[in-house]
Amino acid sequence: MQFKQQTVQCIGPSGLHRMAYTEWGARDNPRVLVCVHGLTRNGRDFDALAEAMSAHYRVICPDVVGRGKSAHLRDPAAYGIPQYVADMVTLIARLNVDTVHWVGTSMGGLIGMALAAQDGTPIRKLVLNDVGPLITVESLQRIATYVGVDPVWATFDEALAFVKLVSAPFGALTEAQWHHLTETSITQRADGRWAFRYDPRIAEPFKAAFVDKDIDLWPVYEQIACPTLAIRGAESDLLTRATWQKMSSCGPHAKLAEIPGVGHAPMFQSDEQIAVVREFLLSA
Repeated sequence: MQFKQQTVQCIGPSGLHRMAYTEWGARDNPRVLVCVHGLTRNGRDFDALAEAMSAHYRVICPDVVGRGKSAHLRDPAAYGIPQYVADMVTLIARLNVDTVHWVGTSMGGLIGMALAAQDGTPIRKLVLNDVGPLITVESLQRIATYVGVDPVWATFDEALAFVKLVSAPFGALTEAQWHHLTETSITQRADGRWAFRYDPRIAEPFKAAFVDKDIDLWPVYEQIACPTLAIRGAESDLLTRATWQKMSSCGPHAKLAEIPGVGHAPMFQSDEQIAVVREFLLSA
């Protein structure tokens, strides 16, 4: 795998912060693919997809602020879609391109929807991975049980077992794939113990805004005009089949694809899953 680790300086209400990202492919390739991860994950989730697409694109995989190798915000209240969208606009400006294609998993898809709905958006093709304009209260309740939890493990193998347990909806992965998804999302502390890389305070605004009803983003989705692919894990509790099907008949009239044997969310670790994204992005 050949990638460069980069950072870009962004700004928010509480000051400056650094956002880390990995960069794949030729830096002078004008075709740019931005891949953005889920709530508690990081940009290294896309290593397999980025490597596969790097022959066609300059692939950029950011660690959303508070995750991975990015800085933590001074004020956790700013952890939310407005800050994340602002950071992505800064990132695209750093890349010195006018347009991008976008793959967003879960939260990364919500960021992509928010940016794609803007007048003058740089997004020309959009892949929404197991997320849509309606977030069910059931999935919000499940997320609330683990986001912000800050476990510590004595050994790497304990951490690996925990990641396998909480991420079981990712589907059947190889031991090497589970190892990769674990080692890129945890860090070894000075005392030798292991912990997640993400800032547990990302849970504070999530739980403060938590309501006992679905989140309805259909008005945002209706503003999207670019070609869109909506991918659903066939066993997903976050993107219901009804919402997924409705996405094809309004707004950008998304193409639909479903990944069997997976819940929330497909991780694009296999050739078969990567092919779904590749075919859409490279089609005329």
